[in-house]
Amino acid sequence: MSSAMRVYSVLLVSAAEKFNTSLMPLFAGGRFEPVTVVDSVAKARRKLVDRSFDFVIVNSPMPDEFGRSLVVDLASNPGIVPLLLVKNEMYEELFFKLYPHGILVGAKPISVNAMRQFLDSMCTFRERLRGVEKKTVTLEDKMEEIRLVNRAKWSLIKACGMTEEDAHRYVQKQAMDLCLSKREVAENILRTYG
Repeated sequence: MSSAMRVYSVLLVSAAEKFNTSLMPLFAGGRFEPVTVVDSVAKARRKLVDRSFDFVIVNSPMPDEFGRSLVVDLASNPGIVPLLLVKNEMYEELFFKLYPHGILVGAKPISVNAMRQFLDSMCTFRERLRGVEKKTVTLEDKMEEIRLVNRAKWSLIKACGMTEEDAHRYVQKQAMDLCLSKREVAENILRTYG
């Protein structure tokens, strides 16, 4: 395994012991850890409350429900890549209903090689999602900094009688002179005048 490879957590939702046993060798080698197996959708939902997983693989149907609603719910979580495995005769119908949600669907019976390809694809999708998450966090941080700077400028306007333009220049100059970020300058202003 390359040192650059990530490790992915897996929740396998399957009541078929033979299927579970046949999949376990694919998870060996340290690339997929931990691998948690549950035998019902209800147990899967409880596990998902306790912790997050990179991949959720649902081997439908499950004893308590089919599993479709679980993967649809998971599709709203940008950090999870869901895979629903269904009988071959149901594949086409479910694929066309679920792919708009970003849900992978596989037809059973599934070969070991096809499952390995699904896992590789899921790794690729997860890395793409990681990039989106990182950009989202960066954008949220930037928006929070803008809000803080604006609050600091209004504090300067009220407390020191500055114009908005003067307050803006003051924040920028303080950041440059003190080698601080605008966020740090804004926080200092808010502590002083806020």
